[in-house]
Amino acid sequence: MTDTSRRAFLGRSLALGCSLAASPLVTPVTMASAPWDTRLVVIILRGAMDGLDVVRPVGDPGYAALRGEAAPQGGLALDGMFALHPGLSGLMPLWEKGELGFVHAVSTPYRDKRSHFDGQDILEAGTGQDALGGQRDGWLNRMLQAMPGITAETAYAVGREDMLILSGDAPVANWSPEAALALSPQAQRLLERVMHDDPLFRATLDEAIALSQTGMAELAGGGTLDAADMMNAMQDNMRPTRDRDRVGSVVRFAAERLRGDSRIAAFSLNGFDTHAHQERHLARALAPLQEAVLTLRDELGDVWGKTAVLAMTEFGRTARLNGSRGTDHGTAGAMLLAGGAIRGGQVLGDWPGLAEANLYQRRDLMPTRDVRAIAGWAMRGLFGLDRAHVEGTIFPGLELGADPKLIL
Repeated sequence: MTDTSRRAFLGRSLALGCSLAASPLVTPVTMASAPWDTRLVVIILRGAMDGLDVVRPVGDPGYAALRGEAAPQGGLALDGMFALHPGLSGLMPLWEKGELGFVHAVSTPYRDKRSHFDGQDILEAGTGQDALGGQRDGWLNRMLQAMPGITAETAYAVGREDMLILSGDAPVANWSPEAALALSPQAQRLLERVMHDDPLFRATLDEAIALSQTGMAELAGGGTLDAADMMNAMQDNMRPTRDRDRVGSVVRFAAERLRGDSRIAAFSLNGFDTHAHQERHLARALAPLQEAVLTLRDELGDVWGKTAVLAMTEFGRTARLNGSRGTDHGTAGAMLLAGGAIRGGQVLGDWPGLAEANLYQRRDLMPTRDVRAIAGWAMRGLFGLDRAHVEGTIFPGLELGADPKLIL
């Protein structure tokens, strides 16, 4: 069963009038199971997060010069060079335990055009800029294709918004808290009869019902649900309207699966496009990121010690503030690492400096390392992947470079 056909079925379910608690999906989650014991969570930060504001290079004299009044707003000291945005202050205990780290001045190969859509395509496809628009599978899916034990039964999809990062020939699945298929027993039996002779839709219906009940059961606190229970759980699920509630539902579901057979989860967080009044908008966008990391830490329990979380964005933002006290689309940025499996407590990367001559096109933080290399080394450390496979297949044409020793 392909990823597209599953979503197509759910779309038809909406059109057919099934009782579906649906709203625009902003944070789809995809997962796949595997026999190895370590876990990888990839968070795509959509909108181009400003790494210079999240991991502030306060020790670089160019920072205050570029950011003006915004620079002295403080931050939480990480080391003698960098300070953390106060919006992530809840993560400081992880930093102190060595379970939080950052890599600065990283980017994909995407350059100059500054389009979110193209930048996200490059980030999730894991290719060079020459393949822009032509690559229809993602680097996490290509990694899965090389691993044993990946079956259709261990990968599934529910959701409207596709994530290119997990699209491809390996079976994957989506789930979203905003979509739940609630059927009366009579309606379920009717659908099963109608689709009995169509193996494609019969299997998809079975999967949709099973996944929907799984999500509803989780929301209702576990156990078997009848139709009334499902409706009550669905109504409860619809009440939260804040982003943090949606993020919490996604992450709790992901953690529940990762405690079991699943080994990989990927989801996205929106809101990092901060063209104006960045001091307000970035803090608002960082709250769900902090919530996601802390929820994973709390919900994963002992599994947290085997987990690496990589949070990455499509590109950075301009080094200078614009006239609206925001930043525009740039080039290099920062990525966040978390989890008990990482070697945290450090800001990695080759810092290029912020003197005007050191900026990319005299306006952006200069990229000094490919974000794909960081992901590649994390996967090598977690799953023991062959270096040639990472450089030739998962990230075609990438040179991994020196091992940053991200994984314990």
